[in-house]
Parts: sequence; structure tokens; C-alpha cells
Amino acid sequence: MKKGGNWGNWPESNTPKSRDPLLCQPPSLVEKLHLLTCVTTNIVNNTHKFDIIHIILTIKRERVNFDLMATTRPMKNRIQMLKREYDTLRKGKDSLLSMIDEVEIAESVYNSNAIENSTLSLEETERILLEQILSRNVSIREVYEAKNLARVMEYKRIAAKESELSESLILQFHQMLMGGIDDSIAGRFRRRGEYVRVGTHIAPAPEHVERMMENLLIDYVSDLDAYFLDKIALFHLDFEYIHPFCDGNGRLGRVIMNFHLLQLGLPRIIIRNSEKERYYQAFREYGDGASTRTMENIVFLGLMESLHKRLSYLRGAEIIRLSDYVRQNGLSAPAFTNAARRQTIPAFREKGVWKIGRAYDYREKAGRVERSRA
Repeated sequence: MKKGGNWGNWPESNTPKSRDPLLCQPPSLVEKLHLLTCVTTNIVNNTHKFDIIHIILTIKRERVNFDLMATTRPMKNRIQMLKREYDTLRKGKDSLLSMIDEVEIAESVYNSNAIENSTLSLEETERILLEQILSRNVSIREVYEAKNLARVMEYKRIAAKESELSESLILQFHQMLMGGIDDSIAGRFRRRGEYVRVGTHIAPAPEHVERMMENLLIDYVSDLDAYFLDKIALFHLDFEYIHPFCDGNGRLGRVIMNFHLLQLGLPRIIIRNSEKERYYQAFREYGDGASTRTMENIVFLGLMESLHKRLSYLRGAEIIRLSDYVRQNGLSAPAFTNAARRQTIPAFREKGVWKIGRAYDYREKAGRVERSRA
């Protein structure tokens, strides 16, 4: 996120959480008093300032571990079913999947930059990436932002096959993202005196950033119990809370989210500018009550849509606009658009337009719903 971006009212948030089995229950009153004593002692001694922050935030952070998770068993089953089919059908079709990824680059770049208040349209983003002339004058910065982000996204696909996420890789991504835009901050974390805010959220002081990022990476790798989608959502929430860089945090955070998915053999997702209010809401809810539900749901719906799109192409389906499918079958447009948004039908977007395979049988879905009610 850029400095001065708008997430609405962002209250205090959390640092990376631990999955130690001993912390699977809320802290008892005795434990809270012990933590408070530790904090008081540290304040008096004026030592271990980062530990004070970490202890205070841990009390709130651990609330995430039990009743605020969104990924239910039915959701996990749906992802598992689609992933199994995806793994089966993708064999021998890497070139097709690469084409889909390449075609999506402009749409991904446009949406991620638009969330950061870029004025470029999708068409202008496509023309910039194709080195074509634009019909209006745009800032050099916005041209660099589009080209650099596309370069990072392309490199991320290669890196996900060869490397684990590390501090050095994150810094390399940032160097590629901000190079030529502001070389003085590219490829490094915030330094002493470099403070940033997003709305009312003031990010942690720069002297804490490196250690917080180290803990974030360790917690992600060492957590072997949490569902992958929950881990990815929480990593993104905590990364944006830390805001480790002077600029480029939001775009880089979304790059890392997709890096995690690619490492798991899953396709990348697009968080869309048209839905950014819900995206901002996810950060507010995490800050207000340590709830990760909305962000998990955003990642879940994005992954379902991405899988539905690729499966449609892998099956060789004839792809048509959802509006045409609705009209040809005499269906309710609002109902099916809503179903597409909830991903209860295999619809997906290309350049913002909902599409679906012509052969999809909506009556089969209705039959499944009726059988589940019986």
C-alpha cells in the first residue's frame, strides 16, 4: 500500500502468530497477569522494547486460533475436489496454462495498481505492456509501475519453482518493483526515521521491521497445522500490518500471496479493484477483533474462480459470457450473477466480464442442492 492509502479506520493490529499447541487456548487470567508483569518490568528497565510489542500483540493475536477462522470443511472439500481435477487435467498442458497466465498479467497488474490509486485503465495497462502508444499522456511513474509489477509477476512464477520465500527474495522482489521509480528505497526495509501510515494505521517503527519480518517468515514455515489458505490470508494481513517498505507494500503483499499459491501447485488469484472495499474491510476486521474471516473468504473465492477458469480451458469447454448463458437458458440474471460471485457455479471473469462453459448444466447443481436438503 502507498503512504496515505485508505483502509478506513485501522486500529491496532497483530504481529505473526504462533501455532504452539500450548497456545491453542485463550490466555488465562494468570497468564495475562504474568504477561502484564513482564511488560511492566521491561518498561521500567527500558529494555527489550520489541518484546513488549510482541507480548502485547500476542495476547490479541492468539484469538485468531479458534473461533474466527472462515475456511470450513465444505470449503476445503470444494477446493480439494477442484485441485484434484486440476492436477489430473493439467498433465501435458503446461503450454496452455502458461498462455492463461500470460494473458492474465495485464489484468493482474491493472487491478493491483488500481487498488493503489493508479489512474491507468485496463486497456492502457495492456498497451503499456505491449509497448504501444497511449491515447493520452500518463505519468512516467505509472508506466514504470505497470512494467515493473508485470516483471515481478513473471519472475515470481520462476522463483516459486526454485526458491522458498525468504527475506532476500522479498527484498529482490521489491528492488524489481521500485527500481527506476525510487531507487533510494528500492530493495530495502524502512530505516530509522522512515514512518508510514495507511489511513489511521501507523505502521510499527522501522527499528522493529527486520525482526518482525523474520518472525513472520519463521511462523509461516513452521506452522504445520493450519490450513494453507488460512496461513496465506494471515501472512498477508500481518505483512500489510508491518508495512516493511516505504512504498510498494500492497502490490508486493499480493505478489507474495500468489507466490505462496504457486508453491503449492495452485494458480494465482486476482484481488480486484472493483472489490477493494471488502479487501479494506478485511484489514479493519483483523485490527478490530483479530478476525481473519473476510480475508480468508477473499482468498477462497479468488482461488475457486481461478481454478474454475483453468478447468474450463483444460476441459476444452466452449466459453461464453454468463449473460448469454442466462439468456439462452431463460434464467434469472441477478441470481446467476450472485451465484458467480459466491462461486457456487463454475463462472470466472476475463477483463471483468463473467463467463462460463456453455455445456454447464445448471439443473445438475439444483439437483445436488435438493439432495443435500433431503
